[in-house]
Amino acid sequence: MTTPLIEARKAGRILRGEITTTLVTDISLSVMPGEFVSITGPSGSGKSSLLYLLGLLDIPTEGEVLVGGEATRALDENHRADLRLAMLGFVFQFHFLLPEFSALDNVLLPMRALGRMKDAQMRNRATDLLTTLGLADHLWKRPDQLSGGQRQRVAIARALANQPSVILADEPTGNLDTVASAQVVSILRRIVDEEKKAVVIVTHDPGLAAKADRQIQIIDGRIASDGLSANQPATVAS
Repeated sequence: MTTPLIEARKAGRILRGEITTTLVTDISLSVMPGEFVSITGPSGSGKSSLLYLLGLLDIPTEGEVLVGGEATRALDENHRADLRLAMLGFVFQFHFLLPEFSALDNVLLPMRALGRMKDAQMRNRATDLLTTLGLADHLWKRPDQLSGGQRQRVAIARALANQPSVILADEPTGNLDTVASAQVVSILRRIVDEEKKAVVIVTHDPGLAAKADRQIQIIDGRIASDGLSANQPATVAS
C-alpha cells in the first residue's frame, strides 16, 4: 500500500489563553502522489491554518501530522526544517521573493539551504526550472522588474527547486489577473499530471477549486466535505 505523502490524524490547532481559539480541530485526511487537492471555505474557517499544519509551518496541539510516513509533532525545529526543505514546496499569494536577489538567486535559496548539490548543479537546475516556466529571458531580473504573473512563476520555480513531493499553495492566484491566473493553474496541473507530485491549494476561487481533482471544504475549523470534484469521474471499487 502506498504511503501518503501527508497524513493528518485527528490533528488540530487550539490557541489557549484568556480566550481559547480553535483554528482547526479533528482533521483527518491523506494526500497521495498525483493528487490535486483544493481546500475551500469561508473566510476565517481555518483553511490557511490547516495548510500550515500540513506544511509543518505550525505544530498541532492535538493529533498528529505525518510527512512521508514520519510523525512530526514531537520533532525538533531543525528536523522539521529539514523535512520541509526535502519534501515540501510552498507558493503563497504574496510571493515572498527577496527583493534584492535576481530570479535565479531566489530559486537557488532552498537548494543552498538543503545543501545536497554542488553549485554548478544548483545553477543548472534553477536555470532549467525558470526556462521551463517561460522565464529564460528574466533570470537576472529582480522581482520589481517582473510582472505579477512572472513573480509567481519564479515562486513556483523556487517551490520546485528541491524536487519536493508536495506543493502547498495558499491563494496562489489571489493577486493575479485572469491570464496570469490561468498560467499558474496550468503549471500546477502539469506538475500533477506529468511529474505525479501532489498539489494542495487553498483558494476562495470556486473556478480554481473546481480544477482540482478533489475538494475539501472547511467550515468552523472542521472538514465539512471531502470528495471528488464535479468534473472528476467517480472511482468504482473492485
